[in-house]
Amino acid sequence: MSTSASPAAMLLRRLRRLSWGSTAVQLFILTVVTFGLLAPLACHRLLHSYFYLRHWHLNQMSQDYLQQSLKEGEAALHYFEGLPSANGSVPIVWQATPRPWLVITIVTVDRQPGFHYVLQVVSRFHRLLQQCGPPCEGHQLFLCNVERSVSHEDAKLLSRYVPVANRYEGTEDDYGDDPSTNSFEKEKQDYVYCLESSLQTYNPDYVLMVEDDAIPEEQIFPVLEHLLRARLSEPHLRDALYLKLYHPERLQHYINPEPMRILEWVGVGMVLGPLLTWLYMRFASRPGFSWPVLLFFSLYSMGLVELVGRHYFLELRRLSPSLYSVVPASQCCTPAMLFPAPAARRTLTYLSQVYCHQGFGKDMALFSLLRAKGERAYVVEPNLVKHIGLFSSLRYNFHPSLL
Repeated sequence: MSTSASPAAMLLRRLRRLSWGSTAVQLFILTVVTFGLLAPLACHRLLHSYFYLRHWHLNQMSQDYLQQSLKEGEAALHYFEGLPSANGSVPIVWQATPRPWLVITIVTVDRQPGFHYVLQVVSRFHRLLQQCGPPCEGHQLFLCNVERSVSHEDAKLLSRYVPVANRYEGTEDDYGDDPSTNSFEKEKQDYVYCLESSLQTYNPDYVLMVEDDAIPEEQIFPVLEHLLRARLSEPHLRDALYLKLYHPERLQHYINPEPMRILEWVGVGMVLGPLLTWLYMRFASRPGFSWPVLLFFSLYSMGLVELVGRHYFLELRRLSPSLYSVVPASQCCTPAMLFPAPAARRTLTYLSQVYCHQGFGKDMALFSLLRAKGERAYVVEPNLVKHIGLFSSLRYNFHPSLL
């Protein structure tokens, strides 16, 4: 009496029939080599990749980053010490038009000594404005000092070159003695003061609010010119409350709550999948077309892009200002925010109606207002500023880290 073979035995016989030239074996080997060997070897030092070996590299990379930031802070200090003083009356860039098109307001407090974050930011903006030339003649640099004490030496130095608004007029203030006012609410009120000062002082078309540890990318002005002159005139972008120029790299993966990224991720598979399928069919001398192979390479490319890091593929968009994308904003964070003047005035009204506290900072307050007030906001990808500060102005951090 014969007995039927077990499922395991049947599977084993089928596997034995597979040859090295079979499609299934080749694609299996490609998957193992890519995700088990090549990608980990190539990406183990990429900070925002799933293959990043945190325990091997993070401490040393953080220390190297801090040392480099100290050097750049010293270089920024020497940069300003070598410039002729304008005594605060005329900006070092040039005399802006009576009514600037764009005011770049840098909000500053006295941070960790030695790093000179605000000097790094202002010096980079100054250099980029000089390189920009006539197209940026309607741009105005403006420093907003919200430090309570008189010890903010970098702000004092910059007051010789850039117009400055001092919230506390350089005097000691007992603001922090009020137990009902926490550091998060104070940060929001500082932000409101600086935004309002920018509007009252210059009455511009746009206000770019930049925190003093957000250094601009080289392409910031050509991209802003393109976005404001062309893209933001589109019906679905017009009248936005704000445009974010930064979103943390660690939150830029496809596997995140932003639905638009899922559509983009599928689009990656739809573009790269057919391309990789055609290359495989051509070089493996496979006849015809195979839907399973197309599905494999679509999923293969989607997995590879996600695991290597969406952030690094976004960098390809820097090739041209027209390649930058504008997508709906999420709640974190506020290193650089662009406000059209009418929207800035609405924002001032909105922020006066909310109270910030631990777990509900000004970024969450702004985001919560979008639904409550029926507003829209967007974020630019890739980022137009880099967040260089590892020392928070809100929280004590004795062991700063890149992650």
